[in-house]
Parts: sequence; structure tokens; C-alpha cells
Amino acid sequence: MSTPSNPGRTQWGGGQPTATMQPVPDVTAPRRPAPSTVATPRKARLVLGRVDPWSVMKLAFLLSIGLAVVTFVAVLVLWSVLNSMGVFDSVGQTVESVTRSSDNAQGFNILDYIGLSRVLSVTALLAGVNVVLMTALGTLGAFLYNLAASLVGGLHVTLTEDV
Repeated sequence: MSTPSNPGRTQWGGGQPTATMQPVPDVTAPRRPAPSTVATPRKARLVLGRVDPWSVMKLAFLLSIGLAVVTFVAVLVLWSVLNSMGVFDSVGQTVESVTRSSDNAQGFNILDYIGLSRVLSVTALLAGVNVVLMTALGTLGAFLYNLAASLVGGLHVTLTEDV
């Protein structure tokens, strides 16, 4: 919008631009990289020469604790599902009818041995043993790896970058 007293000038300032812009490149033309700027993937060769046994022991302990919790919950859920389906009752009746004799009015009651508290107690005991064994075996594995790496030079790994 020009003012009548100053033709070519707008109400916001002079007629000259205050900032210049770079010309907009043609986006329809395909871009080709210059021959000297072709990207090549970088490579790094690394050697895993030693594993800290203390770190391996901590990691193995935490992973085995997590596995123990998952095992305990899985056994609890599985037992609950089987109990709600009536599997233990039907198996108990079958075992009792098979083990009942003519002189003994009552047969073998399997439900005394597969009750929830007994199953979870055995699961907790086995999970505890598993935690100790996995921690010990992981730490022993770290010591054995360090011994083998000192003899043969470790594990050689080449890392490359995606381009």
C-alpha cells in the first residue's frame, strides 16, 4: 500500500528490502553428490580383551532374580488356571479311584501334595537355588573368558556405520 505523498513507499518503511534471501533451489532436479563427497562407512575394530567378573556377577544376579520372579508368577498363574478349570479335582478323583482297594475305603489323595502352598514353596526353593547357580556360573564364565582371552587375544569385533 503506497502513500500518496511518497510513491513507492509503504506504510511500514522504505521501498528497499531490509533483508535478502538466498534464491530457492530447484527441488525437481535430482541431486547428485560431488564425486569427492561419496560417503563411505566408517569401520572400527575392537577387541574385547577382559570382562570384569564383579560386573558379570552383579548382572547375572539381577537377571536370575528377574527370572525367579517370572517363574514364581508363571507357576502361580498356571496353578490358578488349572484349579479353576477343575483339573486337580478330576485328577484327584481318578487317582483316588485307582488306588482305592476293597479293604481301604479311602485311596491316595493327590491334592495333599499338589496344593497351592506346597507348589509355591517348591517353586520358591528351586528359584532360590537357580539364583545361586546362575550367579556362580556367570561369574565362573567371566573368569574362564578372561583366561581364554589372555591366551588367544580376546574377541575381535568390527563395527561398521550404516550409511
